[in-house]
Amino acid sequence: MSFINYSSREINCKIVYYGPGLCGKTTNLQFIYSKTNPDLKGKMISLATETERTLFFDFLPLALGQIRGFKTRFHLYTVPGQVFYDASRKLILKGVDGVVFVADSQNERMEANVESLDNLRINLTEQGYDLDKIPCIIQYNKRDLPNAAPLEELQRLLNPGGLVEFEACATTGQGVFETLKAVARGVLQDLKQMGG
Repeated sequence: MSFINYSSREINCKIVYYGPGLCGKTTNLQFIYSKTNPDLKGKMISLATETERTLFFDFLPLALGQIRGFKTRFHLYTVPGQVFYDASRKLILKGVDGVVFVADSQNERMEANVESLDNLRINLTEQGYDLDKIPCIIQYNKRDLPNAAPLEELQRLLNPGGLVEFEACATTGQGVFETLKAVARGVLQDLKQMGG
């Protein structure tokens, strides 16, 4: 659902970071923002909510590559993790081009991960998207914690279809840019196919 701005010769793509509350969506975006060249990024905007510590959404355009002479600008968003904010999540998913599902690797968060992934699938379906047909990357965050579940268990529960996946520790940046590059590549691939 990319937006093409002919006057600035830009294709604007939307990537949404989705996952349960406190899984590291905001930390991912903050790390990316802190390491991105100031000339290539817009302002990060955060709307805090009353009951959630994480940000309501982050807006972060990243210039990346060109398609037929058009610059590609990525807008990165997070969704609120708590189910209470489902209407906000649906709104943020409108016009999405790619998704990063951030899973919390901690054993006690498995149920929340599964619930959030199911919710993502339902919300996308309601808007006419199919999770299996849009670029989607799974990121297993918090791999550094002592109570992190075995990778095989995470894969069995969250990625039986074998989507591209990365282990990560968003606080140190491990796996953060690899995840972003993979979803960006998927979005660009889709754009090129649509353009013929």
